[in-house]
Amino acid sequence: MSTTILYRPIDPEEFQLLKQSGFQQWPPRLPEQPIFYPVTNEEYAEEITRKWNVPASGVGYVTRFEVREEFMAKYAIHCVGAAHHTEWWIPAEDLDQLNENIVGNIEVIGEFYTRG
Repeated sequence: MSTTILYRPIDPEEFQLLKQSGFQQWPPRLPEQPIFYPVTNEEYAEEITRKWNVPASGVGYVTRFEVREEFMAKYAIHCVGAAHHTEWWIPAEDLDQLNENIVGNIEVIGEFYTRG
């Protein structure tokens, strides 16, 4: 079985929801969040965490997870800035299917804090 590695920057609230799932699945999107945005590389996930999550919350996390390649093949990768600013746009209604296609656990691979 082939898999694709995805990364996702998260804030403390999403971290707690992820922890409650045993690091097995992503929580449902809120009504104002119609898209789930995992990114394609650790560099971009860390950049988002440092620039957005840490200033907003004092802490941010970078996660990594694997999804069956066959599932991810139906989604295009979008470049939204610099060459490494690449991400998938997965509709919120597909999140349950994404969760069913995660292989292994969702790992926290980085934690970043406000300096002070």
